[in-house]
Amino acid sequence: MRAPLSSVDRPVRSAPVSAALQASPADNLRGTLLMILSMAAFTCNDAVMKTVTQSLPLYESVAIRGAMVLALMLAVARAQGGLRLRVPRRDLGPLLLRSSADVVSTLLYLLALRQMALADLSAIMQALPLAVTLTAALFFGERLGWRRLLAIGVGFVGVMLILRPGTGAFDVWSILALAAMLLIVLRDMATRLFSVGVGSSTVAFYAALTVMLSGFVMAGSEAWRMPSGGELALLLLSAAFLAVGYLTAVATMRVGEISFVAPFRYTSLVWAILLGLLVFGDWPDLWTWAGSALVVGAGIYTILRERKVGGTS
Repeated sequence: MRAPLSSVDRPVRSAPVSAALQASPADNLRGTLLMILSMAAFTCNDAVMKTVTQSLPLYESVAIRGAMVLALMLAVARAQGGLRLRVPRRDLGPLLLRSSADVVSTLLYLLALRQMALADLSAIMQALPLAVTLTAALFFGERLGWRRLLAIGVGFVGVMLILRPGTGAFDVWSILALAAMLLIVLRDMATRLFSVGVGSSTVAFYAALTVMLSGFVMAGSEAWRMPSGGELALLLLSAAFLAVGYLTAVATMRVGEISFVAPFRYTSLVWAILLGLLVFGDWPDLWTWAGSALVVGAGIYTILRERKVGGTS
């Protein structure tokens, strides 16, 4: 599963960098290109996992890919001077909550991914920033003016157009996708509970570790078999895409203005539509197009509105 850009993609609860607020056009361009690359990498990971899990058992795939991702993360951390694994006692609760939400959301997302069109699932996930904004206002007291509240409502209407409850388009896989999105919101809210001393790389490491371990545990419910060379190559490719996605997501938050770069996260839907058509022959229907337009439009509006009013309305 790709990890939607969130607070884990930057230093946990860190203060804004003043340089980013005065970014040059060149920095904004670099940030934009990094964001587009990050979204492409995450979406390519989804496409590869959707392909490989058609033949290889799901939990076995999660376990093997998880081990590969963990090895890549350790290699990168070592090249950057090492990884701090010790977590203060007060942060163990948030870490457990976040890791649990991450594991369950990953498994639900991949279950839905095997059955749903890539573009449909991606379109539902585009509502994640709106859901995070609303949840932060409800539980963390962040101010939310009526314009952004209205935009969030419009975005959720878009999700309903994609899901279409009460019709044949709304099935168990749609419910799993929606549940995965809500658990990602819980994951991101748990991230806000960490103290300043817990770095994003530490949080990401434990997330990768718990997802990998859950794959090995759940694999006991399936008939484990030796992957073919082609399947191992696909899993390694998926792990590489995830590593690129994580690294570029971190870099994106450190280059350019976040409010300028953030709208380009929605290019993931473009990648999902293209890959869905080229790899799986799927093309979104009219309802998905309409719902996606509402979700993406509402998301971009909330970003621009926050930038205009400084996050106070």
